[in-house]
Amino acid sequence: MIQRTKPAGQTSVTRLHSTKLFVVDTNVLMHDPTSLFRFEEHDVFLPMITLEELDDHKKGMTEVARNARQASRYLEEVIARSPGVDLGAGIPLTDTGIRQGTGHLMLQTEALETTLPTSIPASGKADNQILAVVKALQERNPRRQVILVSKDINMRIKARALGLAAEDYFNDKVLEDTDLLYTGVRELPADFWEKHGKEMESWQQAGNTFYRVRGPLCATFAVNEFVWIEAERPFHAIVKEQSGKTAILQTIRDYSHQKHSIWGVVARNREQTFALNLLMNPDIDCVTLLGQAGTGKTLLTLAAGLAQTLEEKLYSEIIMTRVTVPVGEDIGFLPGTEEEKMNPWMGALEDNLDVLNKTDEDAGDWGRAATRDLIRSRIKVKSLNFMRGRTFLNKFLIIDEAQNLTPKQMKTLITRAGPGTKVVCLGNIAQIDTPYLTEGSSGLSYVVDRMKGWTHGGHVTLARGERSRLADFAGERL
Repeated sequence: MIQRTKPAGQTSVTRLHSTKLFVVDTNVLMHDPTSLFRFEEHDVFLPMITLEELDDHKKGMTEVARNARQASRYLEEVIARSPGVDLGAGIPLTDTGIRQGTGHLMLQTEALETTLPTSIPASGKADNQILAVVKALQERNPRRQVILVSKDINMRIKARALGLAAEDYFNDKVLEDTDLLYTGVRELPADFWEKHGKEMESWQQAGNTFYRVRGPLCATFAVNEFVWIEAERPFHAIVKEQSGKTAILQTIRDYSHQKHSIWGVVARNREQTFALNLLMNPDIDCVTLLGQAGTGKTLLTLAAGLAQTLEEKLYSEIIMTRVTVPVGEDIGFLPGTEEEKMNPWMGALEDNLDVLNKTDEDAGDWGRAATRDLIRSRIKVKSLNFMRGRTFLNKFLIIDEAQNLTPKQMKTLITRAGPGTKVVCLGNIAQIDTPYLTEGSSGLSYVVDRMKGWTHGGHVTLARGERSRLADFAGERL
Protein backbone atom coordinates (compact mmCIF):
# COMPACT_ATOMS: atom_id res chain seq x y z
CA MET A 1 0.00 0.00 0.00
CA ILE A 2 3.05 2.23 -0.34
CA GLN A 3 3.60 3.72 -3.79
CA ARG A 4 6.98 2.34 -5.02
CA THR A 5 8.04 5.14 -7.37
CA LYS A 6 11.72 5.04 -6.34
CA PRO A 7 14.35 2.33 -6.09
CA ALA A 8 14.26 0.02 -3.05
CA GLY A 9 15.44 1.76 0.10
CA GLN A 10 14.20 5.16 -1.17
CA THR A 11 10.45 4.72 -0.85
CA SER A 12 8.11 7.63 -0.36
CA VAL A 13 7.74 6.61 3.28
CA THR A 14 11.42 7.38 3.91
CA ARG A 15 11.55 11.09 4.57
CA LEU A 16 13.98 12.28 7.15
CA HIS A 17 15.86 9.71 9.17
CA SER A 18 15.66 12.05 12.17
CA THR A 19 11.86 11.77 12.33
CA LYS A 20 10.00 8.67 13.41
CA LEU A 21 7.15 6.81 11.76
CA PHE A 22 4.36 5.95 14.19
CA VAL A 23 1.89 3.21 13.25
CA VAL A 24 -1.27 3.98 15.24
CA ASP A 25 -3.51 1.21 16.56
CA THR A 26 -7.29 1.62 16.42
CA ASN A 27 -7.71 1.77 20.21
CA VAL A 28 -5.55 4.92 20.32
CA LEU A 29 -7.90 6.75 17.95
CA MET A 30 -10.94 5.53 19.87
CA HIS A 31 -9.33 6.67 23.13
CA ASP A 32 -8.29 10.11 21.82
CA PRO A 33 -9.53 11.16 18.35
CA THR A 34 -7.05 14.07 18.30
CA SER A 35 -4.11 11.66 18.65
CA LEU A 36 -3.41 12.10 14.93
CA PHE A 37 -2.11 15.58 15.70
CA ARG A 38 -0.15 14.74 18.86
CA PHE A 39 3.05 13.33 17.37
CA GLU A 40 4.80 16.69 16.83
CA GLU A 41 7.18 16.59 13.81
CA HIS A 42 6.90 12.81 13.32
CA ASP A 43 4.82 11.00 10.68
CA VAL A 44 1.69 8.95 11.37
CA PHE A 45 0.81 5.81 9.41
CA LEU A 46 -2.67 4.23 9.48
CA PRO A 47 -3.06 0.62 8.27
CA MET A 48 -6.21 -0.17 6.29
CA ILE A 49 -7.39 -2.55 9.03
CA THR A 50 -7.42 0.42 11.43
CA LEU A 51 -9.90 2.24 9.19
CA GLU A 52 -12.05 -0.89 9.00
CA GLU A 53 -12.09 -1.24 12.79
CA LEU A 54 -13.07 2.42 13.13
CA ASP A 55 -15.98 1.71 10.80
CA ASP A 56 -17.02 -1.31 12.88
CA HIS A 57 -17.13 0.74 16.10
CA LYS A 58 -18.82 3.91 14.84
CA LYS A 59 -22.40 2.84 15.60
CA GLY A 60 -24.02 3.56 18.97
CA MET A 61 -24.07 6.27 21.62
CA THR A 62 -21.15 5.09 23.73
CA GLU A 63 -18.02 7.17 24.28
CA VAL A 64 -16.05 4.74 22.10
CA ALA A 65 -18.53 5.12 19.23
CA ARG A 66 -18.45 8.91 19.49
CA ASN A 67 -14.66 8.91 19.44
CA ALA A 68 -14.60 6.58 16.41
CA ARG A 69 -16.90 8.95 14.51
CA GLN A 70 -14.83 11.98 15.51
CA ALA A 71 -11.58 10.28 14.41
CA SER A 72 -13.17 9.57 11.01
CA ARG A 73 -14.19 13.24 10.71
CA TYR A 74 -10.65 14.36 11.42
CA LEU A 75 -9.32 11.96 8.79
CA GLU A 76 -11.77 13.26 6.20
CA GLU A 77 -10.86 16.86 7.06
CA VAL A 78 -7.14 16.18 6.64
CA ILE A 79 -7.65 14.41 3.31
CA ALA A 80 -10.07 17.07 1.99
CA ARG A 81 -7.50 19.82 2.59
CA SER A 82 -5.02 18.15 0.24
CA PRO A 83 -6.92 17.04 -2.89
CA GLY A 84 -4.95 15.05 -5.39
CA VAL A 85 -2.10 14.25 -2.98
CA ASP A 86 -0.82 10.68 -2.91
CA LEU A 87 -2.21 9.26 0.35
CA GLY A 88 0.60 6.73 0.52
CA ALA A 89 3.25 9.43 0.17
CA GLY A 90 1.80 11.48 3.02
CA ILE A 91 -0.48 14.46 3.66
CA PRO A 92 0.84 17.42 5.68
CA LEU A 93 -0.84 17.70 9.07
CA THR A 94 0.14 21.37 9.38
CA ASP A 95 -2.77 22.49 7.20
CA THR A 96 -5.37 21.39 9.76
CA GLY A 97 -7.00 23.52 12.43
CA ILE A 98 -5.09 21.68 15.18
CA ARG A 99 -1.56 23.05 14.93
CA GLN A 100 0.29 20.64 17.19
CA GLY A 101 1.27 18.17 14.47
CA THR A 102 3.84 19.17 11.84
CA GLY A 103 4.49 15.75 10.32
CA HIS A 104 2.59 13.83 7.65
CA LEU A 105 -0.36 11.44 7.69
CA MET A 106 0.07 8.32 5.56
CA LEU A 107 -2.62 5.78 4.69
CA GLN A 108 -1.99 2.23 3.54
CA THR A 109 -2.74 2.13 -0.19
CA GLU A 110 -1.26 -1.22 -1.20
CA ALA A 111 -0.50 -4.61 0.29
CA LEU A 112 2.75 -4.78 2.23
CA GLU A 113 4.47 -8.13 1.86
CA THR A 114 6.18 -9.62 4.90
CA THR A 115 6.37 -12.91 6.78
CA LEU A 116 5.36 -13.40 10.40
CA PRO A 117 6.26 -16.50 12.44
CA THR A 118 4.01 -19.45 11.61
CA SER A 119 2.55 -19.31 15.14
CA ILE A 120 1.11 -15.87 14.34
CA PRO A 121 -1.31 -15.99 11.37
CA ALA A 122 -1.02 -12.76 9.35
CA SER A 123 -4.66 -12.92 8.28
CA GLY A 124 -7.70 -13.10 10.47
CA LYS A 125 -7.01 -11.20 13.63
CA ALA A 126 -6.72 -7.43 13.21
CA ASP A 127 -3.85 -7.13 15.70
CA ASN A 128 -1.71 -9.53 13.67
CA GLN A 129 -2.43 -7.64 10.46
CA ILE A 130 -1.24 -4.42 12.08
CA LEU A 131 1.90 -6.18 13.34
CA ALA A 132 2.55 -7.37 9.79
CA VAL A 133 2.28 -3.78 8.53
CA VAL A 134 4.73 -2.56 11.17
CA LYS A 135 7.22 -5.32 10.28
CA ALA A 136 6.93 -4.57 6.55
CA LEU A 137 7.46 -0.83 7.11
CA GLN A 138 10.53 -1.52 9.23
CA GLU A 139 11.97 -3.77 6.52
CA ARG A 140 11.38 -1.11 3.87
CA ASN A 141 12.82 1.66 6.05
CA PRO A 142 15.78 0.09 7.85
CA ARG A 143 17.34 3.48 8.61
CA ARG A 144 14.20 4.93 10.19
CA GLN A 145 12.50 4.22 13.52
CA VAL A 146 9.10 2.60 12.97
CA ILE A 147 7.10 2.43 16.21
CA LEU A 148 3.75 0.85 16.97
CA VAL A 149 1.55 2.95 19.28
CA SER A 150 -1.16 0.96 21.06
CA LYS A 151 -3.17 1.08 24.28
CA ASP A 152 -3.36 -2.74 24.24
CA ILE A 153 -0.71 -4.24 26.52
CA ASN A 154 -0.79 -7.67 24.83
CA MET A 155 -0.39 -6.04 21.44
CA ARG A 156 2.76 -4.25 22.64
CA ILE A 157 4.11 -7.49 24.13
CA LYS A 158 3.59 -9.35 20.84
CA ALA A 159 5.29 -6.54 18.92
CA ARG A 160 8.36 -6.67 21.16
CA ALA A 161 8.45 -10.44 20.88
CA LEU A 162 8.79 -9.93 17.11
CA GLY A 163 11.60 -7.43 17.62
CA LEU A 164 9.41 -4.42 16.78
CA ALA A 165 9.38 -1.14 18.70
CA ALA A 166 6.10 -0.52 20.56
CA GLU A 167 4.92 2.19 22.93
CA ASP A 168 1.85 3.17 24.89
CA TYR A 169 0.06 6.41 23.97
CA PHE A 170 1.59 8.88 26.40
CA ASN A 171 0.08 12.20 25.32
CA ASP A 172 -2.87 12.09 27.71
CA LYS A 173 -0.77 10.96 30.66
CA VAL A 174 -0.37 13.64 33.29
CA LEU A 175 2.56 11.89 34.96
CA GLU A 176 4.63 8.79 34.39
CA ASP A 177 5.04 8.28 38.13
CA THR A 178 1.85 8.91 40.09
CA ASP A 179 3.93 9.31 43.26
CA LEU A 180 4.78 12.74 41.83
CA LEU A 181 1.12 13.74 41.55
CA TYR A 182 0.30 16.95 43.39
CA THR A 183 -0.96 16.15 46.91
CA GLY A 184 -2.10 19.63 47.92
CA VAL A 185 -0.29 19.20 51.25
CA ARG A 186 3.28 20.10 52.19
CA GLU A 187 5.25 19.66 55.41
CA LEU A 188 7.46 22.65 56.09
CA PRO A 189 11.03 22.09 57.34
CA ALA A 190 11.76 22.69 61.01
CA ASP A 191 13.91 25.74 60.18
CA PHE A 192 11.22 27.35 57.99
CA TRP A 193 10.69 30.37 60.24
CA GLU A 194 14.42 30.93 60.62
CA LYS A 195 14.93 31.13 56.85
CA HIS A 196 11.63 32.74 55.86
CA GLY A 197 10.55 34.81 58.87
CA LYS A 198 13.13 37.61 58.96
CA GLU A 199 10.93 40.14 57.14
CA MET A 200 7.64 38.51 58.07
CA GLU A 201 4.47 40.59 58.25
CA SER A 202 1.31 39.42 60.02
CA TRP A 203 -2.19 40.81 60.35
CA GLN A 204 -5.74 39.71 61.16
CA GLN A 205 -8.73 40.01 58.90
CA ALA A 206 -12.25 38.57 59.29
CA GLY A 207 -11.13 36.34 62.16
CA ASN A 208 -8.19 34.87 60.23
CA THR A 209 -4.46 35.46 60.72
CA PHE A 210 -2.31 36.15 57.67
CA TYR A 211 1.47 35.94 57.31
CA ARG A 212 3.54 37.38 54.48
CA VAL A 213 6.77 35.38 54.31
CA ARG A 214 9.75 35.60 51.96
CA GLY A 215 12.30 32.96 51.07
CA PRO A 216 13.41 30.37 48.50
CA LEU A 217 10.74 27.81 49.47
CA CYS A 218 7.94 30.28 48.69
CA ALA A 219 8.74 30.04 44.98
CA THR A 220 7.62 26.38 44.99
CA PHE A 221 4.28 26.99 46.74
CA ALA A 222 1.00 26.65 44.83
CA VAL A 223 -2.08 28.74 45.59
CA ASN A 224 -4.49 26.88 47.92
CA GLU A 225 -1.78 24.41 48.93
CA PHE A 226 -1.80 23.48 52.62
CA VAL A 227 1.41 23.82 54.64
CA TRP A 228 2.01 22.56 58.15
CA ILE A 229 4.57 22.14 60.92
CA GLU A 230 3.96 19.78 63.84
CA ALA A 231 6.00 21.25 66.72
CA GLU A 232 5.29 22.49 70.22
CA ARG A 233 3.04 25.05 68.59
CA PRO A 234 1.54 23.36 65.51
CA PHE A 235 1.11 25.57 62.47
CA HIS A 236 -1.50 24.73 59.80
CA ALA A 237 -2.12 27.21 57.00
CA ILE A 238 -3.15 27.58 53.37
CA VAL A 239 -1.27 29.51 50.69
CA LYS A 240 -3.52 32.39 49.60
CA GLU A 241 -1.12 34.21 47.29
CA GLN A 242 2.25 33.41 45.75
CA SER A 243 4.51 35.66 43.71
CA GLY A 244 8.19 34.96 43.18
CA LYS A 245 9.83 34.32 46.54
CA THR A 246 6.94 35.90 48.49
CA ALA A 247 3.83 34.10 49.74
CA ILE A 248 0.85 34.96 51.93
CA LEU A 249 -0.24 32.21 54.33
CA GLN A 250 -3.63 32.12 56.05
CA THR A 251 -4.33 30.06 59.16
CA ILE A 252 -7.15 27.54 58.75
CA ARG A 253 -10.12 26.52 60.86
CA ASP A 254 -9.62 23.51 63.12
CA TYR A 255 -12.45 21.12 62.25
CA SER A 256 -11.09 18.46 64.59
CA HIS A 257 -12.76 20.26 67.51
CA GLN A 258 -16.38 19.44 68.34
CA LYS A 259 -17.42 23.11 68.36
CA HIS A 260 -16.52 23.31 64.66
CA SER A 261 -18.21 20.03 63.69
CA ILE A 262 -19.94 19.87 60.30
CA TRP A 263 -23.33 18.12 60.48
CA GLY A 264 -22.03 16.30 63.55
CA VAL A 265 -18.82 15.19 61.78
CA VAL A 266 -15.39 16.19 63.07
CA ALA A 267 -12.07 15.73 61.28
CA ARG A 268 -10.09 12.77 62.60
CA ASN A 269 -6.74 13.73 61.12
CA ARG A 270 -4.83 16.62 59.61
CA GLU A 271 -5.75 15.91 55.98
CA GLN A 272 -9.45 15.70 56.80
CA THR A 273 -9.21 19.15 58.41
CA PHE A 274 -7.59 20.46 55.22
CA ALA A 275 -10.31 18.85 53.09
CA LEU A 276 -13.12 20.41 55.17
CA ASN A 277 -11.50 23.84 54.82
CA LEU A 278 -11.80 23.48 51.05
CA LEU A 279 -15.29 21.96 51.12
CA MET A 280 -16.65 24.68 53.43
CA ASN A 281 -15.07 27.60 51.55
CA PRO A 282 -17.62 29.12 49.12
CA ASP A 283 -14.79 30.79 47.16
CA ILE A 284 -13.45 27.36 46.13
CA ASP A 285 -15.47 26.23 43.10
CA CYS A 286 -13.68 22.95 42.35
CA VAL A 287 -12.39 20.48 44.97
CA THR A 288 -10.64 17.18 44.24
CA LEU A 289 -10.14 14.58 46.98
CA LEU A 290 -7.92 11.56 46.44
CA GLY A 291 -7.54 8.70 48.86
CA GLN A 292 -7.88 5.01 49.48
CA ALA A 293 -11.07 3.38 50.71
CA GLY A 294 -12.03 4.48 54.21
CA THR A 295 -10.26 7.85 54.23
CA GLY A 296 -13.57 9.70 54.56
CA LYS A 297 -13.90 11.31 51.11
CA THR A 298 -17.64 10.75 50.66
CA LEU A 299 -18.60 11.30 54.31
CA LEU A 300 -16.81 14.65 54.57
CA THR A 301 -18.19 15.82 51.24
CA LEU A 302 -21.78 14.90 52.09
CA ALA A 303 -21.52 16.51 55.54
CA ALA A 304 -20.19 19.74 54.01
CA GLY A 305 -22.83 19.64 51.27
CA LEU A 306 -25.71 19.13 53.73
CA ALA A 307 -24.46 21.88 56.05
CA GLN A 308 -24.21 24.40 53.21
CA THR A 309 -27.45 23.31 51.55
CA LEU A 310 -29.80 22.88 54.52
CA GLU A 311 -28.26 25.18 57.15
CA GLU A 312 -26.43 27.95 55.30
CA LYS A 313 -28.67 27.85 52.17
CA LEU A 314 -25.66 28.42 49.88
CA TYR A 315 -26.82 25.74 47.45
CA SER A 316 -30.28 24.69 46.38
CA GLU A 317 -29.60 20.95 46.32
CA ILE A 318 -26.91 18.26 46.21
CA ILE A 319 -26.45 16.34 42.95
CA MET A 320 -24.48 13.11 43.16
CA THR A 321 -23.32 11.08 40.21
CA ARG A 322 -20.83 8.30 39.64
CA VAL A 323 -19.55 6.08 36.88
CA THR A 324 -21.60 2.99 36.16
CA VAL A 325 -19.47 0.12 34.93
CA PRO A 326 -19.20 -0.34 31.98
CA VAL A 327 -18.63 3.39 31.59
CA GLY A 328 -20.97 5.24 29.27
CA GLU A 329 -23.16 2.23 28.50
CA ASP A 330 -26.91 2.24 28.93
CA ILE A 331 -28.01 1.77 32.55
CA GLY A 332 -30.02 -1.25 31.45
CA PHE A 333 -33.52 -2.55 31.94
CA LEU A 334 -33.79 -1.92 35.66
CA PRO A 335 -37.30 -0.83 36.61
CA GLY A 336 -38.13 2.69 37.65
CA THR A 337 -36.97 6.23 37.03
CA GLU A 338 -33.42 7.41 36.39
CA GLU A 339 -32.82 7.81 40.12
CA GLU A 340 -34.22 4.36 40.94
CA LYS A 341 -32.02 2.81 38.25
CA MET A 342 -28.97 4.50 39.82
CA ASN A 343 -29.73 3.25 43.35
CA PRO A 344 -27.78 -0.03 42.96
CA TRP A 345 -24.67 2.06 42.24
CA MET A 346 -25.26 4.38 45.18
CA GLY A 347 -24.60 2.08 48.13
CA ALA A 348 -21.85 4.45 49.34
CA LEU A 349 -24.37 7.29 49.48
CA GLU A 350 -26.82 5.29 51.59
CA ASP A 351 -24.07 4.08 53.95
CA ASN A 352 -22.84 7.61 54.59
CA LEU A 353 -26.36 8.99 55.03
CA ASP A 354 -26.88 6.38 57.75
CA VAL A 355 -23.79 7.70 59.55
CA LEU A 356 -24.83 11.35 59.17
CA ASN A 357 -28.38 10.64 60.30
CA LYS A 358 -27.15 9.13 63.60
CA THR A 359 -25.08 12.19 64.57
CA ASP A 360 -28.11 13.89 66.13
CA GLU A 361 -28.60 11.66 69.19
CA ASP A 362 -31.16 13.95 70.87
CA ALA A 363 -33.62 13.96 67.98
CA GLY A 364 -35.23 10.59 68.70
CA ASP A 365 -36.57 8.12 66.15
CA TRP A 366 -39.27 10.47 64.81
CA GLY A 367 -36.84 13.36 64.51
CA ARG A 368 -34.26 11.26 62.72
CA ALA A 369 -36.89 9.90 60.32
CA ALA A 370 -38.02 13.46 59.49
CA THR A 371 -34.40 14.55 59.04
CA ARG A 372 -33.73 11.63 56.72
CA ASP A 373 -36.75 12.53 54.56
CA LEU A 374 -35.56 16.14 54.43
CA ILE A 375 -32.05 15.07 53.42
CA ARG A 376 -33.33 12.72 50.72
CA SER A 377 -35.48 15.52 49.28
CA ARG A 378 -32.36 17.66 48.77
CA ILE A 379 -30.11 14.96 47.26
CA LYS A 380 -30.60 14.04 43.62
CA VAL A 381 -28.87 11.05 42.04
CA LYS A 382 -28.12 11.50 38.34
CA SER A 383 -26.60 9.32 35.63
CA LEU A 384 -23.54 10.47 33.69
CA ASN A 385 -25.27 9.44 30.46
CA PHE A 386 -27.64 12.41 30.56
CA MET A 387 -25.24 15.18 31.60
CA ARG A 388 -24.38 16.53 28.17
CA GLY A 389 -25.97 19.92 27.52
CA ARG A 390 -27.09 20.54 31.11
CA THR A 391 -26.25 23.57 33.26
CA PHE A 392 -26.38 23.39 37.06
CA LEU A 393 -27.16 26.60 38.95
CA ASN A 394 -26.36 26.90 42.69
CA LYS A 395 -25.83 23.16 43.03
CA PHE A 396 -23.38 21.12 45.11
CA LEU A 397 -22.23 18.59 42.49
CA ILE A 398 -20.43 15.44 43.71
CA ILE A 399 -18.68 13.21 41.14
CA ASP A 400 -17.89 9.92 42.87
CA GLU A 401 -15.47 7.27 41.52
CA ALA A 402 -14.02 9.96 39.25
CA GLN A 403 -10.88 7.88 38.60
CA ASN A 404 -12.90 5.84 36.07
CA LEU A 405 -13.56 8.87 33.88
CA THR A 406 -11.42 9.93 30.93
CA PRO A 407 -10.08 13.50 30.76
CA LYS A 408 -12.68 14.26 28.09
CA GLN A 409 -15.54 13.00 30.27
CA MET A 410 -14.24 15.02 33.23
CA LYS A 411 -14.22 18.14 31.10
CA THR A 412 -17.80 17.42 29.99
CA LEU A 413 -18.96 17.11 33.62
CA ILE A 414 -17.09 20.03 35.17
CA THR A 415 -18.17 22.41 32.41
CA ARG A 416 -21.80 21.72 33.43
CA ALA A 417 -21.25 24.04 36.40
CA GLY A 418 -23.13 27.33 36.23
CA PRO A 419 -22.99 30.33 38.57
CA GLY A 420 -22.89 29.42 42.26
CA THR A 421 -22.16 25.71 41.70
CA LYS A 422 -19.41 23.82 43.52
CA VAL A 423 -17.95 20.66 41.96
CA VAL A 424 -16.32 18.00 44.16
CA CYS A 425 -14.47 15.10 42.49
CA LEU A 426 -13.76 12.02 44.61
CA GLY A 427 -11.79 8.92 43.77
CA ASN A 428 -8.94 6.49 44.28
CA ILE A 429 -6.61 6.20 41.28
CA ALA A 430 -5.41 2.83 42.55
CA GLN A 431 -8.85 1.34 41.72
CA ILE A 432 -9.48 1.95 38.01
CA ASP A 433 -11.98 -0.32 36.26
CA THR A 434 -12.20 1.42 32.87
CA PRO A 435 -10.29 -0.31 30.03
CA TYR A 436 -7.22 1.55 28.70
CA LEU A 437 -7.21 4.03 31.61
CA THR A 438 -4.20 4.10 33.92
CA GLU A 439 -3.32 6.06 37.03
CA GLY A 440 -1.43 8.57 34.94
CA SER A 441 -4.12 9.04 32.27
CA SER A 442 -7.19 9.01 34.54
CA GLY A 443 -9.48 12.02 34.30
CA LEU A 444 -9.09 12.54 38.05
CA SER A 445 -5.29 12.81 37.79
CA TYR A 446 -5.81 15.14 34.83
CA VAL A 447 -8.04 17.52 36.82
CA VAL A 448 -5.72 17.48 39.86
CA ASP A 449 -2.77 18.46 37.68
CA ARG A 450 -4.54 21.08 35.54
CA MET A 451 -6.36 22.77 38.45
CA LYS A 452 -3.16 23.04 40.52
CA GLY A 453 -2.54 26.62 41.65
CA TRP A 454 -5.92 28.01 40.51
CA THR A 455 -7.32 30.60 42.93
CA HIS A 456 -10.75 28.92 43.05
CA GLY A 457 -9.63 25.28 43.05
CA GLY A 458 -8.14 23.04 45.70
CA HIS A 459 -6.92 19.48 46.19
CA VAL A 460 -6.07 17.22 49.12
CA THR A 461 -4.78 13.65 49.09
CA LEU A 462 -6.18 11.88 52.15
CA ALA A 463 -3.55 9.52 53.53
CA ARG A 464 -4.99 7.81 56.60
CA GLY A 465 -7.93 5.44 56.68
CA GLU A 466 -10.48 6.10 59.41
CA ARG A 467 -13.09 3.44 58.64
CA SER A 468 -12.11 0.84 61.22
CA ARG A 469 -9.04 -0.92 62.58
CA LEU A 470 -10.01 -4.00 60.56
CA ALA A 471 -10.24 -2.00 57.30
CA ASP A 472 -6.91 -0.28 57.99
CA PHE A 473 -5.13 -3.55 58.76
CA ALA A 474 -6.65 -5.28 55.72
CA GLY A 475 -5.68 -2.36 53.47
CA GLU A 476 -2.06 -2.71 54.56
CA ARG A 477 -1.69 -6.50 54.67
CA LEU A 478 -4.05 -7.94 52.07
